[in-house]
Amino acid sequence: MTRSPARSPAADRPELNSLASPATIAQLRRSLLDWYSRQGRDLPWRRTRDPYAIWVSEIMLQQTQVKTAAPYFQRWLVRFPDVQTLAIADRQDVLKQWQGLGYYARARNLHRAAQLVVNQHGGEFPRDFEATIALPGIGRSTAGGILSHAFDLPVAILDGNVKRVLARWTALDVPPNKALKPLWALSEAILDPGSPRDFNQALMDLGATCCTPKNPACLLCPWQDTCQSHSLGIAAERPMRETKAPLPHKHVSVAVIWNETGDRLLVDRRPAEGLFGGMWEFPGGKIEAGETPQDCVKREVQEELAIEVEVGKQLTTVDRTYTHFKVTLEVFYCRHVSGEPQTIACDEIRWVTLAELAELPFPAANVEIIEAIAAERGETISIAPQGGDAANASSGG
Repeated sequence: MTRSPARSPAADRPELNSLASPATIAQLRRSLLDWYSRQGRDLPWRRTRDPYAIWVSEIMLQQTQVKTAAPYFQRWLVRFPDVQTLAIADRQDVLKQWQGLGYYARARNLHRAAQLVVNQHGGEFPRDFEATIALPGIGRSTAGGILSHAFDLPVAILDGNVKRVLARWTALDVPPNKALKPLWALSEAILDPGSPRDFNQALMDLGATCCTPKNPACLLCPWQDTCQSHSLGIAAERPMRETKAPLPHKHVSVAVIWNETGDRLLVDRRPAEGLFGGMWEFPGGKIEAGETPQDCVKREVQEELAIEVEVGKQLTTVDRTYTHFKVTLEVFYCRHVSGEPQTIACDEIRWVTLAELAELPFPAANVEIIEAIAAERGETISIAPQGGDAANASSGG
């Protein structure tokens, strides 16, 4: 039997639960499920009850929109059709299949969790909440999404869409992340124990298609009559947003290093953990104060790989925006002059042809560099579709 997490006290904001009387809850359940029967989205992971496929979809939908995740989900199941196949896969293959979805810790955690499911649970995804949340990469809301969807168990969720719906419905006067306990309590209170699968899916759809971040379609909402924000005329102002500091902007120089014969490029593999862990990249680093991009390239290559290069012309400039920072990459062609490359700041080094680059997993910014190299040389290279490493992505929409 699954054990739901202990109910969170809402004593700090009791007015949220006071809005949900038994009669109101019954009305919310009926109206939402009726709306879902007519307006629910036809999504690929809703056509299966396979816990593995549902688990994969829930991980992909963390910080990634449905339209981005859907094609990756379908390709993933072709390459890794079950948990056993994923568990024995090479991590480089796993990262390659994830390439472009961003937040690569999700792929690494999914890979590790698959091995645990095989080794500790006999290849069967656990139905118990505590066992589920113990798996790498699965938090409370993801666990609720998997258990309710795969097994129709009454476990609540609170992803980005649901936070927005509940915060707007209650006219919450603080940002949702500052009221997680009462929002969790409310999500648990309104969950329909008779139809938890459909109810949770409906709640996510309500946020994704009707109660959207901007310009909510209140006239089409099944909860319009009881929505506090709508009745107060402040739906566009809820949920309240947290004040965020400007994103730091990093300036980086990158080296595209050719060997002496000009037919192979030097790439290195990042350490297994951390940002883009296990992915391949062109060497480079942050431009220091008072340093030219060209001087930075020479210094970084010497510090990271212990080799000397001759810096040539600039190939391209790449700008990317991620969740916590922006980065500008100044990319230069370089020629290897002397020294044997060493794995000082990376896990592996390879000299590869342009065609061989397509076989390795790269972050999207480096894919843009590869495409610039191919375009300048008049060559074509086939690289998996890129999602921009989930830059500016929103949760589960």
